[in-house]
Amino acid sequence: MSMEPQVGVLPSQALEGMIASGAIRARTPILPEQVQPSSLDLRLGAEAYRVRASFLAAGSATVTSKLEQYRLHTLDLTRPAVLEKGCVYIVPLQEELALPADISGKANPKSSTGRLDIFTRLITDEGRQFEIVPAGYTGRLFAEVVPRTFSVVVRQGERLSQLRLFQGDHQPSDQVLHEIDSAEALVYLPDETRGEANIANGLRLSVDLAGIDDSPIIGYRAKKHAPLIDLSRIGYYPTEDFWDPIRRNESRTLVLDPEDFYILASRERVRIPPQYAAEMVPYDPTIGEFRIHYAGFFDPGFGYGSGDILGTRAVLEVRSHEVPFILEDGQIVASLVFERLLERPRALYGEGIGSNYQRQGLKLSKHFRAPANG
Repeated sequence: MSMEPQVGVLPSQALEGMIASGAIRARTPILPEQVQPSSLDLRLGAEAYRVRASFLAAGSATVTSKLEQYRLHTLDLTRPAVLEKGCVYIVPLQEELALPADISGKANPKSSTGRLDIFTRLITDEGRQFEIVPAGYTGRLFAEVVPRTFSVVVRQGERLSQLRLFQGDHQPSDQVLHEIDSAEALVYLPDETRGEANIANGLRLSVDLAGIDDSPIIGYRAKKHAPLIDLSRIGYYPTEDFWDPIRRNESRTLVLDPEDFYILASRERVRIPPQYAAEMVPYDPTIGEFRIHYAGFFDPGFGYGSGDILGTRAVLEVRSHEVPFILEDGQIVASLVFERLLERPRALYGEGIGSNYQRQGLKLSKHFRAPANG
């Protein structure tokens, strides 16, 4: 019998073990639905602090001590509160950590957070980097939250970000990707035929500007002056109040206007096999003045199911900086890096755990009703 690797991402059952041991703890009980196949959802605490600017609590500083310097005012999240777009908030999270010496972590916004353009990053005490939890960290966790496009209504317990934990020194490998693709097929094309995986510093993804299933709508651009979005309202808001649909043109191109926020989709339908987790990363800052705005975690089983799903498209949150930029259909825009799990999680993405985006095409966040044009 082969030995399971001692280096890799902690699956759901290992996260549950960490909760049981007190390595992950909270002031209110951690809910079963917070535990995802390869990550833990983090909950907002009872207060949010509006601050003058973003910061890190580097050196020997604590986030709490920095808040004393930079706080402008305090919001009570035990009742619904508005986070205004363009403002910076620090929110103490309910979860705290007491990690073993060989366990480290990395955080990302949840899918719906990114699709609403809510810039969210994890901060730790004495932290030198956003989103990174050093091995053996003991202490509180904080979220920096900056709504970029829409002002939002939040409350205590809302889950904007997620934490993935790693045992040992994890190193993504293109060799591993080639092995997975050979055994499992990582990529399917829009017509559900197997595609050739473009692997170079991760699995490269390209943008679809031709339209999914012959739809004339290839993307959405966020409206500048939209109403409030209450994050507790699912399937509630009419799309047309918040988004302008973008129609396919003959040249299969899209001009990105500086600082506008776009939702697009990948051409490839990707699969994450059960023993792996993935993360989307910006492809290369030298390829243009745009970037895929939010890194994102992809859980084991995404686009795979029980082996019966021929891939799912990745949704791309895109913003151009400084200058207008022309995207072309099929242009490489991002990559997925894969990490092996210590063991297969008990439940995969989409298997009765309330996964919202398993069979997505071009899909906005779960807060919106399906657009009238489909």
